[in-house]
Amino acid sequence: MVETVDAVVIGRNEGARLVACLASLRGQVRRVVYVDSGSTDGSVEAATSAGARVVVLDMARPFTAARARNAGLEALAEDPPDFVQLLDGDCAMDAGWIGAALGFLRGHPDVAVVCGRRRERFPAASVYNRLADIEWNTPVGQARACGGDALMRWAPLRQVGGYRPDLIAGEEPELCLRLGRLGWSIWRLDAEMTLHDAAMTRFSQWWRRTRRAGHAFAEGAALHGAGPERHWVAETRRTVLWGAAVPLIALAGLVLGYPAAVLVLLVWPAQVVRLALRWGGGRAAWERAGFTVLGKLPEALGVLGYWWGRLRGRKAGLIEYK
Repeated sequence: MVETVDAVVIGRNEGARLVACLASLRGQVRRVVYVDSGSTDGSVEAATSAGARVVVLDMARPFTAARARNAGLEALAEDPPDFVQLLDGDCAMDAGWIGAALGFLRGHPDVAVVCGRRRERFPAASVYNRLADIEWNTPVGQARACGGDALMRWAPLRQVGGYRPDLIAGEEPELCLRLGRLGWSIWRLDAEMTLHDAAMTRFSQWWRRTRRAGHAFAEGAALHGAGPERHWVAETRRTVLWGAAVPLIALAGLVLGYPAAVLVLLVWPAQVVRLALRWGGGRAAWERAGFTVLGKLPEALGVLGYWWGRLRGRKAGLIEYK
């Protein structure tokens, strides 16, 4: 029996990036569903011209990437594939990825999700793009989670009900956690998968994206932190410690008349040095270490923002960086 592979692409105002994404899928999959979240740049027309089936989300409901992916999966449900490639509209798929991923899945029937190396298309354009490229370089082997780009078995994906649609970030790790609880595995392969265009050229973009990560940590821990996986509990604690507790201790000391309390802030540069040396020194290591420590501030704002919204009974909206 011939195995079928379809693709679900999601996007919003990706322009030329979407055109490149859809072109990279040509001849690689049986069908492409493109789910649009309110584009105003002609993305819907471009996807239609490329031969994709287009699903336009109802603008009366809040957009999330998870909701968009579920809508794409639903569009495939009448004639479901054996496998589905999930892809963000700002990514182009490597020509050898589908073959490599299918080969692995055929030999590993217990694996539900495989992902490969996502690379930044323009890492030299900014330090923020370089940081994203490092972020995508996850360890090869069995993994706890995938990212937005991944090839998945259709049956287990539907078995767990797809993505949790109300999550504004962190939906892929949450999905993988639920798959793992049913005995399925997730693997990161040593294979090229996609080229991604983060298009981060401003500090403000990096700050918003990092704040969104903090929100994801807090919400993930609230949902599954009590489970055996302790989902994102450690990440949330580190964020609160470095991004909230350290500056609050220094501020409290000043307010109470102990100016020497500001010396506690020296743990930040000390941590930068420790991480940079651990990662081998050099420019890349120092950039990564510096932004890792600095990033605890927006991450902490994301954590606190999640809990403030929860206490007020309000669900956070999208935190977009481009």
